[in-house]
Amino acid sequence: MKLREIGFFVLLLFAVVTLLPAAADEAQSQIERIVVSYASAGTRDDRALEGLSKIDPALGEKWGRIMDLWEMPVEVNKELPDDLPEDDSLCLVALGFQLNPDGSMRQELVERLKVLKKAAEKYPQAVIVCTGGGTAADNPNATEAGRMADWLIRQGVDGSRVLVEDRSKTTAQNAMFTFDLLLQNRPQVKKIAVISSDYHIATGVLLFGAEAILRESDIEIASNAAWNAPSGTLSAMFQAGALIELAGDVETAYAIYYNTYDIHELPPLHEGT
Repeated sequence: MKLREIGFFVLLLFAVVTLLPAAADEAQSQIERIVVSYASAGTRDDRALEGLSKIDPALGEKWGRIMDLWEMPVEVNKELPDDLPEDDSLCLVALGFQLNPDGSMRQELVERLKVLKKAAEKYPQAVIVCTGGGTAADNPNATEAGRMADWLIRQGVDGSRVLVEDRSKTTAQNAMFTFDLLLQNRPQVKKIAVISSDYHIATGVLLFGAEAILRESDIEIASNAAWNAPSGTLSAMFQAGALIELAGDVETAYAIYYNTYDIHELPPLHEGT
């Protein structure tokens, strides 16, 4: 880790602990202290968890479960296992990837879709969600999810199975907006399988699982399938930023993203930027 990044994390943790209560509620500041402490040091901040529980016992219980989830190792699969539901209570959620400037898909996204197509053939009754917004610098009409859905349909996947979530710009938004979409359109879904690149699976499982906990949803993150990317990584601090976004502090989350994003050039997170 670069010295500049270490300094940023120390300053961020200091701000969370000492400055945020003046600008946000105490519960939010405790949540941010919890996740930033874990991302930077790899240990739980029990005092912050206790403080959160004193302020809001239900919220403290939820974030304790989210921390349990974060600490749990994630086994990344090349394909889906054989024991998932064979009806439309299963949903395959494919996470997008930044488009080329002209709106065409980068090869990494195509490779993720190949994994998704194989999963869709294995579970032909499963609901499919393509998630990802507009990230093409020169084509404002193109969205990741739209391009993904078009590709699937051209490959013979029944379009009636496919839901398009094309507003999200971050993985946290992938989770939030996908849950909204399923609640409104496919309330029968009880299990989700996350489809992405291998380095992205742990983050996807964490965020979708955390969103389920925060919503008190009975949807379970049951499995995953991944394309084995030749390179790529997502840091624990990036995951902390995403959890902070789920908790509602978008500005702090974006500051972390811009400082730690380590896959490709970060697309604009605010409209008009």
